[in-house]
Amino acid sequence: MRPAHLAFTSVASIFCLPLAVPAAAQAAGHSAQTAPVAAAAPATPATPADKPELILAISVDQFSADLFSQYRQHFTGGLARLTTGAVFPQGFQSHAATETCPGHSTLLTGAHPSRTGIIANNWYDPSVDRVVYCAEDERDPESSAKAPVVSNLHLNVPTLGDLMKKANPAAMNVAVSGKDRAAVMMSGHDADAAYWWLGNGFATYKGRPLSAAASAQNAATRSLIEGGAPALQAPQWCENVARAVPIKNFTIGTERFPLKAGDFKSFGRTPRVDAATGELAVRLVDEMGLGQDENTDVLSVSFSATDYVGHAYGHQGVEMCIQLAQLDASIGKLLEALDERGIDYVAVLTADHGGIDAPERLQLQGYPSAQRIDPALSSEALSAVASKDTGITAASGQLLYGGGSSGDIWLAPGLSAKQQKKVVEALLKRLAAHPQVEAAYTADTLAKVSPPTGNPQDWTLIQRVRASFDPERSGQVLVMTKRGVVPGDPQPGYTATHGSPWDYDRRVPILFWRKGMAGFEQPNPVQTVDIAPTLAATVGLEQPVGTWDGQCLDIDGSQADTCRR
Repeated sequence: MRPAHLAFTSVASIFCLPLAVPAAAQAAGHSAQTAPVAAAAPATPATPADKPELILAISVDQFSADLFSQYRQHFTGGLARLTTGAVFPQGFQSHAATETCPGHSTLLTGAHPSRTGIIANNWYDPSVDRVVYCAEDERDPESSAKAPVVSNLHLNVPTLGDLMKKANPAAMNVAVSGKDRAAVMMSGHDADAAYWWLGNGFATYKGRPLSAAASAQNAATRSLIEGGAPALQAPQWCENVARAVPIKNFTIGTERFPLKAGDFKSFGRTPRVDAATGELAVRLVDEMGLGQDENTDVLSVSFSATDYVGHAYGHQGVEMCIQLAQLDASIGKLLEALDERGIDYVAVLTADHGGIDAPERLQLQGYPSAQRIDPALSSEALSAVASKDTGITAASGQLLYGGGSSGDIWLAPGLSAKQQKKVVEALLKRLAAHPQVEAAYTADTLAKVSPPTGNPQDWTLIQRVRASFDPERSGQVLVMTKRGVVPGDPQPGYTATHGSPWDYDRRVPILFWRKGMAGFEQPNPVQTVDIAPTLAATVGLEQPVGTWDGQCLDIDGSQADTCRR
């Protein structure tokens, strides 16, 4: 029996209707889930035949395949253990909108953003005439894009946890993260518990009380912050990247994360927030009895500090090196805690997107085309020139809106069809002439493109964009900048980012591990949308054809028949 725990009601009780079969799959006469990826699996698999007691789904925000490759030789903790399982170093977030919310929406839904509806972290909604946040309920009068009432409202498909609870209401679906959008997108519509770091402690959905475990973790974390902490020690193998790189009037490359007493703001952007996230996950295991009865539960843990460190300092300084060493230790403690409790779990680790280093350091390293985005490509600047070119103005004063690095551009409401056509034509002409722009597509053009299938490594640019395109939410124009162009004006705390359609942002590792598994490494490109159907097969959860955009991976040599169902 489970230990007693707080009972939570579902944030949303309405599941989506059965998913339609993608057009491409219908045309081919089969679903993408019917053909398992061949793996160099062992002849005699050692994995236990019974379904696991717990699915541990780990996301490391901004953990690119490049970072995994660069540092995997140094891992000695949790990341080292996971590399002894089924390793897919060529995983893909296949779509173009390589941001946190879209990426997390693919991990346990098995669906691309074009179907999850999560096309960006933020998008412009003409019905409310403002930018909305991917994980907010803008219908709530207390909600705003900067201070959202956190919700799963915009996620259009169920997660693995949702489906498992639908099949067996006794299954538990729990998520914890450094970011609200990661916890929401991994747990979905029917979470028994979901927590994320918010300012000075872990928070949960509006109207839900904090459990005893969350309150205890907050007390422990606040005690740490109020007392402060010395700089983190850099492993010896980090010292060769500890070099100052000038950016404007500040430098990056040498920060070691000392924590001033009472500095809650900085805490959430250091490796220490990952440690707290892992500690809360263990507390929730004990409080809710996860993995401790006959029902398979889902625990989603998203570690956010790699993303915060990547944005603030880039990828190639001592900061990221320290971060990955600390992350390795934090994941190791989480796995060891599950081992100590005797839980039979299957773990998967991947990322919501990759990233690119700060252009200033890339230029010093022989990448001269790496550059900051031209301010002329901002929505405000494009709005001004489009208005000048067409003579058309908007009642709000701004003709165009942009909602993030994903490249969507929305037209202001109130324009006639004739005016919209004229503005789009003028905008496309301007974009085509700009040296930093690789391509620009209209919504009408993308709507005519079939959802992409096949090897994600070989997808064309327009196919990558199509995998992110939702006609209800995407912009009227989507613009893709050239490789190496980094959005944003650099400042302390923000020097690098992601969001492009290029492989440094799309490629992520995908690792599966279970005690007794005979490991292998598979170089064949796979996708994050393959994770959900693979885990579903592991626990024997069958779903209708068309549920998944991905395919089941035979991760231990014993799932080939299950994957073909």
